[in-house]
Amino acid sequence: MSYIETRQVEHVLEIKVNRPEKHNALSPEMYRDIAQAYGELNRNPELRVALLYGEGAHFTSGIELDKWAPIFGNGRGFEVAEGEIDPFGLRGERHRKPVVMAVQGNCFTWGVEIMLNTEVRVAADNTRFAMLEVKRGIFPCGGATLRLPQQMGWGNAQRYLLTGDYWYADESLRLGLVQEVVPAGQQVDKAREIAEKIAKAAPLGVQNVLKSTRLAWNAGEAAAVQELFPALLQVMQSEDAVEGIRSFIERRDAVFKGR
Repeated sequence: MSYIETRQVEHVLEIKVNRPEKHNALSPEMYRDIAQAYGELNRNPELRVALLYGEGAHFTSGIELDKWAPIFGNGRGFEVAEGEIDPFGLRGERHRKPVVMAVQGNCFTWGVEIMLNTEVRVAADNTRFAMLEVKRGIFPCGGATLRLPQQMGWGNAQRYLLTGDYWYADESLRLGLVQEVVPAGQQVDKAREIAEKIAKAAPLGVQNVLKSTRLAWNAGEAAAVQELFPALLQVMQSEDAVEGIRSFIERRDAVFKGR
């Protein structure tokens, strides 16, 4: 039985973590299913954005540590097969199209780490976050040590990485870790609304925004500037660029095809 459910709604790939009886505890099999969904997002030209969310009162209370311990202890860590994309963004190619994420209740360990590798995040007002690894004799290996200091600030990140303490939705909003806080129960609808807006935008433009900003973040502004106009030239030669200009002249909404 798979606890990861996917469905395509027009140009949006919805990825639901559906194991509420276990507070969406992540198993290695669930990780592989999410990796397969991210691979489908990359490959399928009809997909423009993903919506990731969890069923039940909590996005997740953590991982099945007993099942992950042998993997954490093998010296290699996460391994993805051909056609899969590591949802933590640590191995191989990363997702090329945006991921919007909705969280609620507990969002612990892997929930935080997968969130740090998404583009837009919506939290219910009852969400609490935590990196609990130091309380379990280990340390985070899904990207939190790399990205939480970048996205939350050095001291703020160390405050939680080193103690395993909770922090909450309002602080995440203040620090920029999430972009919206909504009443509990409304987080998926708000995230879906944002995903649908992204899906209506020009796909080539959206993908190049993600590529350029990620390059600037990881390699610096100079590296991103070198790629900026060569990438823009390719986009300007697309049908969507012609449609965008035509829609501007005709004062109407553009209808993009992703080519």
